Amino acid sequence: MKFLVFILASLIISAVSSAADRITGLVHATRSEVIAPNAMAATSQPLATQIALDIMKQGGNAIDAAIAANAALGLMEPTGCGIGGDLFAIVWDAKTQKLYGLNASGRSPQGLSYDQLQKELTDLGREDLPPYGMLPISVPGAVDGWFELHNKFGQLGMDKILQPAINYGRSGFPVSELIAHYWNLSVPRLSPQPGAFAEHFTIDGRAPRKGEIFRNPALANTYQLIAQGGRDAFYKGDIAKKIDAFMQSEGGYLRYGDFAAHRSDWVEPLGVDYKGYTLWELPPNGQGIAALQMLQMLKNYDLGSMGFNSVESLHTLVEAKKLAYEDRAKFYSDLSFQQQPVKKLISKKYGKTRAKLIGERAAQRVESGHAALGYGDTIYLTTADKEGNMVSLIQSNYRGMGSGVVVPGLGFVFQDRGQMFSMDKDHANVYAPAKRPFHTIIPAFVTKKGRPFMSYGVMGGGMQPQGHVQILVNMVDYGMNVQEAGDAPRWQHLGSTEPTEGADTYLVDGGYIELETGVPYQVVRELMQKGHKVRFGVGGYGGYQAIMRDENGVYYGASESRKDGAAAGF
Repeated sequence: MKFLVFILASLIISAVSSAADRITGLVHATRSEVIAPNAMAATSQPLATQIALDIMKQGGNAIDAAIAANAALGLMEPTGCGIGGDLFAIVWDAKTQKLYGLNASGRSPQGLSYDQLQKELTDLGREDLPPYGMLPISVPGAVDGWFELHNKFGQLGMDKILQPAINYGRSGFPVSELIAHYWNLSVPRLSPQPGAFAEHFTIDGRAPRKGEIFRNPALANTYQLIAQGGRDAFYKGDIAKKIDAFMQSEGGYLRYGDFAAHRSDWVEPLGVDYKGYTLWELPPNGQGIAALQMLQMLKNYDLGSMGFNSVESLHTLVEAKKLAYEDRAKFYSDLSFQQQPVKKLISKKYGKTRAKLIGERAAQRVESGHAALGYGDTIYLTTADKEGNMVSLIQSNYRGMGSGVVVPGLGFVFQDRGQMFSMDKDHANVYAPAKRPFHTIIPAFVTKKGRPFMSYGVMGGGMQPQGHVQILVNMVDYGMNVQEAGDAPRWQHLGSTEPTEGADTYLVDGGYIELETGVPYQVVRELMQKGHKVRFGVGGYGGYQAIMRDENGVYYGASESRKDGAAAGF
């Protein structure tokens, strides 16, 4: 029945789209691009977007604005992020005319050995890490990420940067529509976890409703301590001590020493040219280079002549994704524990070799070369200022609201990124103490002829590299503008081998494709004739924000029509 509904909806929407009834002729766009001369911000919550602009109007730069917006989103969109989670960023610095990459992800507890974790899992009757509770918690890296960004590039004081979020935490804010939906889904799962989740994140035991005013004075107080005491207030002060005491009393493994030892790392972004545009991603432990691997395969095809969302283009894109994601499952891990052939994986030669494996029919068995976790919610934001600085920032707790563990009085939920470890001792991503797990969240940046062109991201678990590629292909091969490229119907392939599985596991059944409405049924039918399994899915196609800069320095902002957010500038 669902598939019949999907077919009918596809026919109706494709008919409407093909009519080109928008006066501009941009058939996929839900709205115009936002265009501004001096500054731009795009986030998944309109109030956070306004905070970013206000910070820049007060003399702050794009880096200050990004931190302020992230702090606001930790309050207003706890279903996607918060200071209990991790952060990654790519920054274009106007002064040095260079890209900088920041890995602000945390590590597993130093005091939890593999054998001890294995015993805990055996007692629970599990072979993998659980999604909630104490075991999947790793050190939160976001706060240190803020201060690394601020120390290197910031202008305003952190007290001014965090004040808008502090004010909203105390006075309250109206909860927006999609956030209210996800919040409601999280409450039954997370309320039973250790700590004070229900106390801090419910109203009389339920999630706040759309438009309802919500306050989190405990988080506001935590932000105030960080604003006054800096990053050490979180990692070496009373906050860390309170967390240590709570973890010991509740059977958790994080300790004060884990926080005191935490550090972020500045890393070199990795780039691949695609038809005159260079897409930049961060190296593992994230999954960004999967997008680069896909592009090295796709540049061997003329996607433009195939046509947008044609059977030929969708087949080629999906098959490239399958090949890249098998490598993702085997090689992407904390490089400080085990070096991987990253440069080979993203090389033109390797991409051409892998592209030759794309046949006329859908591949069922796909192995990694010799060289998606689907559930996840995240926030992505991007900012740009009058000096030409641009920030691409992504931040998450994983699984929406994370582990469900909340230390009483602190007002934030701990992430559950540790669930991303494999327990196979032969796997590169195997659990170890003080190790970073595989990460799904990835920021992206595009340059053209060495100049900044676009800062963007497509949040949402294993959808992200697929989404990064779709946006760039939409613009480069199909001539879409920055808003239309995000609004156009998307696809995602699911079922690939995951980095949490065994080292010798491979895709053996081909996985399946989910398509948004707007893809003609004739294309759906022809994909099935090629051997693809096609399904109907709702809400799993990512959350896009973007800022493009033209040759005159004018900014064009875009915000995801599938989320609550907004792009705005001045």
